Amino acid sequence: MFERYFRLAENGTTIRTEVVAGVTTFLTMAYIMFVNPAILGDAGMDHGAVFVATCLGSAIGTLIMALYANYPLALAPGMGLNAYFTYGVVKGMHYPWQVALGAVFLSGVLFLMLSLTRVRSWIADAIPQSQKLAISAGIGLFLGIIALKDAGIVTGDPETLVTLGNLKTPATVLAVLGFFAMVALDARRVPGAIIIAVLATTAAGVLLGVSPFAGVFALPPSLAPTFLKLDLAGTFQIGLVTIVFAFFFVDLFDNTGTLVGVAYRAGLIDRDGKIPRLRQAFLADSIATITGALLGTSTLTSYIESAAGVRAGGRTGLVGLVVAALFLLSLFLAPLAGTVPGYATAPALFFVACLMTRGLAEIDWQDVTEYAPAVVTALTMPLTFSIANGIAFGFIAYAAVKLLAGRPAEAGPAVIVLAALFLVKFVVL
Repeated sequence: MFERYFRLAENGTTIRTEVVAGVTTFLTMAYIMFVNPAILGDAGMDHGAVFVATCLGSAIGTLIMALYANYPLALAPGMGLNAYFTYGVVKGMHYPWQVALGAVFLSGVLFLMLSLTRVRSWIADAIPQSQKLAISAGIGLFLGIIALKDAGIVTGDPETLVTLGNLKTPATVLAVLGFFAMVALDARRVPGAIIIAVLATTAAGVLLGVSPFAGVFALPPSLAPTFLKLDLAGTFQIGLVTIVFAFFFVDLFDNTGTLVGVAYRAGLIDRDGKIPRLRQAFLADSIATITGALLGTSTLTSYIESAAGVRAGGRTGLVGLVVAALFLLSLFLAPLAGTVPGYATAPALFFVACLMTRGLAEIDWQDVTEYAPAVVTALTMPLTFSIANGIAFGFIAYAAVKLLAGRPAEAGPAVIVLAALFLVKFVVL
């Protein structure tokens, strides 16, 4: 049955290889079960319900990708987007989390509509490569400053905005040691380096009395506090249009980049350089985002950690089937998720920040009209605490610089139009 449905022999793999690859992928991304409830919990959402929504949403999204697109891609709430949800939209703009969920839902619907047409490809191709890289790096810097705050390494200061925190506190010391362990394990290519370091840091904190122990296994908490709690009526406000587009654009770039990267490493790109079943993959991602919003979690997207499973030999959707099953089994780990403290998840945030920020190295640093707007995008995200602002300022800077340099063709009509809309939003609205 597996051979017939997933075409294992055709893709040069076996059931055993796919299962091993699925377990490998799950271990590399399992940290999201603990990190996502911690981040969305800061938005006022119920921790237990978000944990269930994270596991269910990840399982459903990955299952759709596996069965519909037959790709070894796993999906889960995107890092950066969950931080933007909490610290940008809810805490920064003071919208209720129900309204933010509505914005996630609408971005998924928009993504679904455009995935059914060629508009999606047109938008993805129209955005300059330097801006795509800058957005990824900016999200990394955004996660980095949140991680440093959660670890107690930086704190607010009325004179200098931020300053050094108290490095002698046990929680801060454990966070730093957890990060060092995480990097070392990853350097040694240990599967699940992030989750191992998170759990080890948590265990050390419990043994030292820094944080309490809530248990490991129990029946899943109730999903009721977040299920179908999105506020669509509140989302239809002019001020939230930018937020919806921010969720949409980041998901578009994130999913496209992940899909291309994983497909390339798996040898799934055809001779013409095109990705087979691209439409199915994007439809799966958009349906997953809509489903996640209904369950009660931020935007679901394809995870670059899927590359670990590909490196282990995974080539088909059977990998996703294994990942989905493991996420469903993890529903019984809710007490453990409640035990993991902020100082244990902070190293994971910072490690992901490191992975995303390296995109800056691929920018053309010989062309000032490329790297200057990219720096604007990357820096304004953490310093304004908003992914949407970073995208907006970056597009405005890119269009302005290209026009003033006498190179409007390089900006293209799509970027110029978007830049003009963002400018109107800031100046008029």
